[in-house]
Amino acid sequence: MTRQNYVFTSESVSEGHPDKVCDRISDAVLDAFLSEEPLARVACETFATSGMVVIGGEVGLSDRERLKAMMGSISQIARDCIKDIGYEQEQFHWNTCRVLNFLHEQSAHIAQGVDRDGAGDQGIMFGYAVNETPELMPAPIQYSHAILRRLAEVRKSGAEPKLGPDAKSQLSLRYEDGKPVEVTSIVLSTQHLDEDMSSDDVRAIVEPYIRECMPAEWINGGTEWHVNPTGKFVIGGPDGDAGLTGRKIIVDTYGGAAPHGGGAFSGKDPTKVDRSAAYAARYLAKNIVAAGMAERCTLQLSYAIGVAKPLSIYADTHGTGQVHEAEIEKAVASVMDLTPRGIREHLGLNRPIFQRTAAYGHFGRAPEADGGFSWERTDLVEALKKAV
Repeated sequence: MTRQNYVFTSESVSEGHPDKVCDRISDAVLDAFLSEEPLARVACETFATSGMVVIGGEVGLSDRERLKAMMGSISQIARDCIKDIGYEQEQFHWNTCRVLNFLHEQSAHIAQGVDRDGAGDQGIMFGYAVNETPELMPAPIQYSHAILRRLAEVRKSGAEPKLGPDAKSQLSLRYEDGKPVEVTSIVLSTQHLDEDMSSDDVRAIVEPYIRECMPAEWINGGTEWHVNPTGKFVIGGPDGDAGLTGRKIIVDTYGGAAPHGGGAFSGKDPTKVDRSAAYAARYLAKNIVAAGMAERCTLQLSYAIGVAKPLSIYADTHGTGQVHEAEIEKAVASVMDLTPRGIREHLGLNRPIFQRTAAYGHFGRAPEADGGFSWERTDLVEALKKAV
């Protein structure tokens, strides 16, 4: 029997968190190359510390002269990201930090498999959906993201000028009969620009925004609040702690409520199945739940480098299925081409839509008119119903 009564916790981190600064820069580099050429190859990693950003990895365009020209824009791309996030600290400022670019041309040995429409690497990818929120996402991670997105909005608008870019949220939710019913604890740590502010001062600013982000009845007299529990939080971002692309994979996905294949997303072009197949798995799992085939669904895909078709498809409905898992596995293979090329074409991934994914989750976001978050559509519901 699946456990029905429990407390589950997930965390999120803001766009100003050091690791997220790096994810943002890596995805901005990716978008720049995809704007230049839809079939550009990018595997970009970023490291940030006090006063410095280091960018490395491999990139590829069909024309080497254009590739050389693109290399000259990398530093400005990084600075633009840091400026938009809001870092103008003495030890980490968008205009004065050093930016070192060590990107190089993609390895021909990697390219040969991808050029034959095979996967860019071996690996396993998971998708997940559950009907406990309108977005079909686990509630703890969905609302943890919502809190930080709201605080970023009021910080950038000027409504709350004392807040800084670096922040973390964490929610513990009590489940009853498998559904979230109350928040048992809220943890919020946010950078602030006024050194004289106490934890109580910070709570007075953030509490109204936290409350507006989730169902009012979930927060009650028994909810524990921990706002800036260590006290002052003035030094933040890469000046306070180093950052690295790809270190927040659980924040990026389901907050620990579902398995993770281990591959990070940011900085990788859609030939990398770490990213594209994880998006496809989420897309299919969400459509399965939206179609009423299950209340909860985990879907796994596996690939081998240079091989186009997935090696395996596995579905688990956790005892909530209205359709047998074996039938779901057959259905998803029939309604979507799960080769790397098929995924890219079906979801329209060969376009500059990735920088926006770098913070506040890759899943549970609304599909956008230009193709952003296309994997959040529920346009396969009828096809799946017919397939089973």
